[in-house]
Amino acid sequence: MVAEKDGITNVPPGTRTSTYSEAYLKAAPFAKVTLQMMQHADPAQPSAKPVPYVGIQYVTIPEFQAIGTSVGKLFSAAVTGQTTTEQALTAAQAVTEREMKRAGYPK
Repeated sequence: MVAEKDGITNVPPGTRTSTYSEAYLKAAPFAKVTLQMMQHADPAQPSAKPVPYVGIQYVTIPEFQAIGTSVGKLFSAAVTGQTTTEQALTAAQAVTEREMKRAGYPK
């Protein structure tokens, strides 16, 4: 839908490797690097420097990209002073819970 309306390079980079068709890889110069990073993300070593935790910001559910986009916008609003941190966190929790319930989780 985004590709048809706004062009293929406006498709949000994300968790679905099916997004990375040959046409997308040719049209979006950043796409190849994004795909490689997704394919090589190592939860055991999630950072360039040692950290006391494991895991990466990726959840293998179809709703992950939409939740991440919504939460990112809320956090951006807090960073730019359009809302408070507390308001952004509360709204992010509400968005996440709503989307998870809508999708039928836990399954």
